Order: sequence, then C-alpha cells, then structure tokens
Amino acid sequence: MAKEVVDSMAMKRALTRMTYEIIEKNKGIEDLVIVGIKTRGIYLAKRIAQRLQQLEGASVPVGELDISLYRDDRHDAASKNEPIVNSAKLDFDITEKQVILIDDVLFTGRTIRAALDALMDQGRPKKINLAVLVDRGHRELPIRADFVGKNIPTSLDEQISVEVEEIDEKDSIKIEKI
Repeated sequence: MAKEVVDSMAMKRALTRMTYEIIEKNKGIEDLVIVGIKTRGIYLAKRIAQRLQQLEGASVPVGELDISLYRDDRHDAASKNEPIVNSAKLDFDITEKQVILIDDVLFTGRTIRAALDALMDQGRPKKINLAVLVDRGHRELPIRADFVGKNIPTSLDEQISVEVEEIDEKDSIKIEKI
C-alpha cells in the first residue's frame, strides 16, 4: 500500500522554493533555458517556467527530452537492430545557455547520465544544473542535484511514485514497498 509523503500543497511549495533558488543561483534568468525529462519532468519544467514568468516577468524557453535511446539499461549495443531515435523537442539552441535539466526523481543517476548525453548531442551549453523534485539516494554514478524539492531517503525495496495533475489528475508523492 502506497503512503503519501507529499501532498499537492507541499509539492507546490517545493517547486516554488526551487524556482527561487534557480533565480538566485543564476542571478536572474538571462540565458536560461529549461529542459524537462520525459514524462513527468516535462510537466515540472513547465510549472517552474510558469513560476519564473510570474516572478521575473519574462518567459524562459522550455524543451522536452526523451532519453530512451540513451539509456544504457534499455539498449543492447550488441544488437544488430538500430535503436529508434526519439527526438528532443528543443525549439531553441542550447549552445552557450544555462540549462536547467528537470526530472521528477533522482535515484541511481542513470537517467540523468543519459539526459546529459542527449543534451550534449543538441549543442554545447555554458552550464547545466540539475533540478529534481525528489532525491531518494542510492546513486550508482557520481551525479548530484543542484536543486532538490524534497530529500526522501528510501530503502532499495521501496519505490517513489510522483503524480502530477496533468497526467494523474492530482499532485502527490507516494512511497511504497515493492
């Protein structure tokens, strides 16, 4: 049975705090672009961009990244079949930009490693910062988030699930035993 550890209001507060931290760390929003990792990272990215617009009075480009081609655990390099390329929806150049990469949960770091590879194929940013709604620990790679909504330490027999209103009709973060 899943136990809700973050409700809608707490999630909204975490995203707002992260938005302020992004503004502070980047000294404003000049040259800033936001890229959400499919699927829930995209909705979180759009929310942060919306909040940046409200606070700074200027819009920040938001892009979408599908990293399934870049996953080292989902593609067999020895296979003769060519992987399907899922394009990034970046309607802007990331070269020399400050990129905020956004995902819902940071766990082993493999998704982020794949996202970094996908981003670098799109251009050469000045800087990349990572923002995650939940950091649950258990890293397998030396990757750390710059902006964290909530640290939720977990055991390996637990799972974190993030629900967003745009897909799941409500906002929440739940933890459950696998």
